[in-house]
Amino acid sequence: MLGSQGAFAQAENSAEQKIIALSKTKWQWMADKNADSLAALFDEKAVFVHMGGSWGKQQEVNIIKSGGIHYKKADIHKVSVNIIGSTAILLNRITLLAVVGGREVTNEFEVTEVYVQQKEGWKLGSLSFTKVGG
Repeated sequence: MLGSQGAFAQAENSAEQKIIALSKTKWQWMADKNADSLAALFDEKAVFVHMGGSWGKQQEVNIIKSGGIHYKKADIHKVSVNIIGSTAILLNRITLLAVVGGREVTNEFEVTEVYVQQKEGWKLGSLSFTKVGG
């Protein structure tokens, strides 16, 4: 039988697994240019930070839909999740193969994803790319 701390840890671990699965699904939707599913996942006030600047939800969805940035494949090397109240912070170390401005590029990133739990489920509030390596 689980004590209250054990039950809490199990629930938190379950939420962490849900966030990890949601993040993986998001990368697949980005690769598939599934703009409608991404638009439903992204909070209206979401922010996106890239090497070339930062912008909001609608611009990110439009960039993905138009192919301005095509996230072809994200190889995930490491992932961790911290849950603070109704906020989940996920860190991914990835190698990203993308097409940017018609050029195929590969970069190593530490990606920070912030999810907020709302009535309808987890919503992405922030996605930030930090270039690492050479």
